[in-house]
Amino acid sequence: MKIVVVDDSRAMRMIVARTLRQAGFGGHEVLEAENGREALELVTRHAADLILCDWNMPGMTGIEFLQTLRARGNDTPFCFVTSEGSQEMREQAAAAGALGLIAKPFTADSFSDLLSPVVTP
Repeated sequence: MKIVVVDDSRAMRMIVARTLRQAGFGGHEVLEAENGREALELVTRHAADLILCDWNMPGMTGIEFLQTLRARGNDTPFCFVTSEGSQEMREQAAAAGALGLIAKPFTADSFSDLLSPVVTP
């Protein structure tokens, strides 16, 4: 599987990749992007199986990225990994077609709980 991790912080992309491994999803290829625009290009070139994306990023936010993907007919499983987790954001994410939202700080268990239905170990 190809998992795309999108965050404007390189350190956070590394933490997300490490947490994926800790959750038992370490055998997959992880591709990285710094914002929604870069991720959109990456997903266009590489067929992603899962996208883990921050919400707030410069250039193109995570919700704009998700909305653009869905408008193009791309139904790749998509999950937000963000520092904000209000009910309003969760509802907006679900309405846009996201699997869910994992709020920072997160654990390997939170990744496993939400991603197990779509990611094979």
